[in-house]
Amino acid sequence: MSIIKHTVTFDLATGDIRHDEKKLSWTDEATLPKAVEANVVGLYPGHTFQTVEGWGCAMTESACWLLAQMTPEDRHRALSRWFGLEGMDARFIRMHIDSCDYALSEYQSVADPIADPELKTFNIDRDRQWTLPVVKEAIAMAGGNLRVLLSPWSPPWQWKTPPEFTQNDAAVYGGGQFEIDTTRPGRSFGGRLKPEYYGPWARYLVKFIQAYLAEGIPVGMLSIQNEASAATAWDSCLWSGEQERAFLKDYLYPELEKAGLAGKIEVFIWDHNKERAVEHIDAFMADPEAAAKVDGFAWHWYSGDHFEAVGLLQRRYPDRILMHSESCPLHMPGLPISMSATEDGVLNKADGNKTPQQCDYDDAVAYAHDIIGDLNCGMHRWIDWNMIVDRRGGPRRVPGGFAASLVVEDDGTLTETVSHAYLRAIARAFRPGAVRIGKSVYGRDVEAAACRNMDGSIAVVLLNRAGDDVSINLRMEGKIVQDIELPAGTLTTVEIR
Repeated sequence: MSIIKHTVTFDLATGDIRHDEKKLSWTDEATLPKAVEANVVGLYPGHTFQTVEGWGCAMTESACWLLAQMTPEDRHRALSRWFGLEGMDARFIRMHIDSCDYALSEYQSVADPIADPELKTFNIDRDRQWTLPVVKEAIAMAGGNLRVLLSPWSPPWQWKTPPEFTQNDAAVYGGGQFEIDTTRPGRSFGGRLKPEYYGPWARYLVKFIQAYLAEGIPVGMLSIQNEASAATAWDSCLWSGEQERAFLKDYLYPELEKAGLAGKIEVFIWDHNKERAVEHIDAFMADPEAAAKVDGFAWHWYSGDHFEAVGLLQRRYPDRILMHSESCPLHMPGLPISMSATEDGVLNKADGNKTPQQCDYDDAVAYAHDIIGDLNCGMHRWIDWNMIVDRRGGPRRVPGGFAASLVVEDDGTLTETVSHAYLRAIARAFRPGAVRIGKSVYGRDVEAAACRNMDGSIAVVLLNRAGDDVSINLRMEGKIVQDIELPAGTLTTVEIR
């Protein structure tokens, strides 16, 4: 039985990422003079839980535009960090329907649906310019193993009510730099889809799916609305659980059936932060007929851990897919900031309390912590936000910018952050099709998640969040590996074959 320990270490002084591997060996615990009881991480392969289907990222118009500016060789290098066996062996891509904040400008596939109620002018020409060519390269690199999640940020603005941008929304998402006209609808600042346009919007979404399928894009998932409770300074639309339920049951699902897509396109609800997921989803699922049309629940990470919320959903709805569908650090790459509106109207502003290296490291730890917590509560799929951004966290069609695990520098070179190194290590431990197994951890310094992969190997991810080095003892089925060193602030994976 071979045991390989892989540790990702980040040098806070230089920003260098180091990968170290070491062979370990088991000891039969019965041969020891005394049982090992301290600092134990236990693995229990006989206790099995969900299948982890894989990992993914979002290919926004902005990300694809950046990739399109690269040389073919550099673009291949960037895509390979996510797709194919060289990288994370990603299985999922998230794409936006019409414009979102990470588009180059505002747009929709029917410019005026009031003048064109039959949607005869519908087209995806905008997507063919930058997005689809790059996504097709990723699909080819992944060898046909990808599925695409489509998410709308807003219906056409002509079908919506005026903005509902509250004081709270302004405090969270910015807004001081905008003049908001609350008398007329728009794609941004919330508003709701008028009920008389539920039918046309359902047809619009189905047309979009069909257009992507015709382009060879393997669409397999649809979330009804990105961030259903957020009235943001960019494309957004508000839905209650009851409204989303009526739209799916009475309009969207019948259109999917007419198109022969029901059962082929998985439908997800919520697609927003974990802290309000349970109430919204419970309200939706209260109608058994509507609930039968829902394949799973999607969530984002922006409001804290709330791992218990994921666990509650898993226990109440054990046959539904649980999918983390978006996360990103809320600052420009390597620049510590506060995500709040400021007097001068800047959404993201540096606070100066951290070095760029500390900022990058904190991002990586936050990613690993969140993924481990979600895995241990039943998560099946994980999708990041932008695959890549520039050094200003864009391009973005509204002020501000957010980080990603890959960054394009101004000279066109690629930077892989420590976040991506952590993500890749986790993805190589929990490979597509892995089954999570039981584990127990002795204390708070170390966080862990473990699985059995399809090839029979056992893998465990270990995050040392302590400020000091930690030594653990790994126990499984009467055998033990003693004194495994977990350096301070590192992510370690152990693979047992």
